[in-house]
Amino acid sequence: MSTAYETVPAGSYAYTNTLEGVYYGPKCVETALPELLDTLGAKRALIVTGKSLRDKTGIVEKIENILKKSNAFGATFSEIGEHTPEAGIENGVSKFREVDADIIVSVGGGSPVDASKAIIFRLQQQRAQEISGKEPEFFRQIAIPTALSAAEYTSSAGYTNKQGDKVLLSHRNLPPAGIILDAELTLSTPEQLWLSSGMRALDHAVENLYRPGVPLPMKKLCHAAIADLFRFLVLSKKDSKDLVARERLQVASWMSLWPRKLEVHRPIGLSHTLGHKLGATYGIPHGITSCLTLAPVVNLQAEIASQEDKEYLAEVLLYLREPSTGSVDGDVRKLSSMITSLVQELGLQRTLSQYDVPTADIEQIAIRAVGQEDEDLLSKVKIILESIY
Repeated sequence: MSTAYETVPAGSYAYTNTLEGVYYGPKCVETALPELLDTLGAKRALIVTGKSLRDKTGIVEKIENILKKSNAFGATFSEIGEHTPEAGIENGVSKFREVDADIIVSVGGGSPVDASKAIIFRLQQQRAQEISGKEPEFFRQIAIPTALSAAEYTSSAGYTNKQGDKVLLSHRNLPPAGIILDAELTLSTPEQLWLSSGMRALDHAVENLYRPGVPLPMKKLCHAAIADLFRFLVLSKKDSKDLVARERLQVASWMSLWPRKLEVHRPIGLSHTLGHKLGATYGIPHGITSCLTLAPVVNLQAEIASQEDKEYLAEVLLYLREPSTGSVDGDVRKLSSMITSLVQELGLQRTLSQYDVPTADIEQIAIRAVGQEDEDLLSKVKIILESIY
């Protein structure tokens, strides 16, 4: 087969300079957490988590006990809510200082991980003002995720300010220094959160195939991640205690946002952009926003994406062991249809009306997502929003 008309790959990649290790496997937290504390020279940890995880499961107590055995437990801070409200971040900064912590151990989904990044960022700003001369080093985070949203692999964090708007911050020193993927710690995660956060990981992997600046090796990891997410989300739905499926999903989530050193924050895909505009404003969980927006946005790529990006999307069918339709555009649309079917099979089909999004807001949501300069794109985004209403 000739490659004469294909684009020659070109780009660059650098691994994040903060990550000391990713550990995976059931029960691995028992040895991985002490090992990471020792590697990082950490003496006193603040656990950052949410109230539900603390009050309704034994997971936080388990992490506390591991830290106590290492004589490294400072306190547990559990004021982190969905979409990471700013008030929780402010209180977390105060708690970190109060117990004289030198590291954060985040436990939970994307909100505790992002909150920990924001806490560390604010502590850095405060210390830079307090200490003259050399810029102080960033505090570190060990992330123990219990969902699949993959926030632990990025240098950015999102939180909701006091006006209810989504705020993004980014710094090359914000990615966690250690990540522990212990499938046993996910068994208490509510089914909807577990499966919908898996759809969030799918959103990452699919949009990495057409968002700008993603290097070729990461795209190939995303192809593999997509195949595993399609397979193991269904198996995890059928048997919530299947540790093989859960661990494979955690690794697929890792592959969907492979750690990468970035000096500047890169543009995100349209599905993510719409999710950010819908999530905090209307109280829609981010995993559910992916269930709403990913399939129609992929369908739109058949019209607006470059030929190269469409070919990366079409290639997903090969990894899913699905026959081609005979055309690249047709394959992209088939992938969109398969995502819709997966959402339905997982019991995650939702509409904007279920979250009381006013129809009068659709135009403003579209404008906030893509602006008004490209009228044709704006019109297409409004059609997407109307289709999921």
